[in-house]
Amino acid sequence: MTSAGEEHARRFVELRPLLFTVAYEILGSATDADDVLQESYLRWAAVDLDTVDDTKPYLATLVTRQALNALRALSRRREQYVGPWLPEPILLDEHDAAADVVLAESVSTAMLVVLETLTPDERVVFVLREVFGFSHDEIAGIVGKSGSAVRQMAHRAREHVHARRRRFEPVDAARTAQITDAFMAAAASGDVEGLMTMMSPEIVFTADSDGKASAVRRPIRGALAVARLMAGFARVGPTLNDFRVEPAIFNSLPGMRIFFDGELQGVFVLDVVDGLVADIYATRNPEKLLGVAEPRRISR
Repeated sequence: MTSAGEEHARRFVELRPLLFTVAYEILGSATDADDVLQESYLRWAAVDLDTVDDTKPYLATLVTRQALNALRALSRRREQYVGPWLPEPILLDEHDAAADVVLAESVSTAMLVVLETLTPDERVVFVLREVFGFSHDEIAGIVGKSGSAVRQMAHRAREHVHARRRRFEPVDAARTAQITDAFMAAAASGDVEGLMTMMSPEIVFTADSDGKASAVRRPIRGALAVARLMAGFARVGPTLNDFRVEPAIFNSLPGMRIFFDGELQGVFVLDVVDGLVADIYATRNPEKLLGVAEPRRISR
């Protein structure tokens, strides 16, 4: 016979991919999402299961409220962040990246960057409504707003996001390797013009380090400037000890893990639009690299 504690654990583990996805999309940080899930589980373990009619919405609500509280605190901390802030990259497998396009786009780096421009309440409303299909009334109960206020917030957030996001193109492992190999080969050859043909003219290179690793402090804009930057990286790379580049899918986008001195030193994510690289997101903050070796399961 299953004990109450075992039943709590079984239900939570079964829904963990969905609960992680909710928390991650709200927070943009896998580390903070894990913390939210841990706190949520402690609260869940104290719940009388006889009072829970449907576990999935109950746990989704519990995690969302914890994530919203965390986001409000994090929003204040991010005001003191050194240089650009980027979402913490998560490693996905081919199935997670391609099976559900809506889900894949919702965790893409480009989408999470846009979500960062919303208020905490708007972000929660957008994620729950557009990604997970919660009703306005259900969201109202979660965020403590009236149904009409949530409808207005949802409309405002949707318009804001749609005006800023570009067309999403999911990739698989083979396409990721093709894109990253061609990109790095052009960079390694020093072929600036060749690199530029792979980039949008308005490409932006953004690096996140929080001052804890060497990185450009401001976004670099334009194909020529970014191509020169990438060619420079490629020239320096082979001079470093144990330098290597590994392709991988991060946040449903083609990416690369950069190693040297025996450690993972950075993650580059390429946002490809209409066959051209439109953005390069470079994560150098060592705190955001601690968990990227662990593949994440996402769900909705």
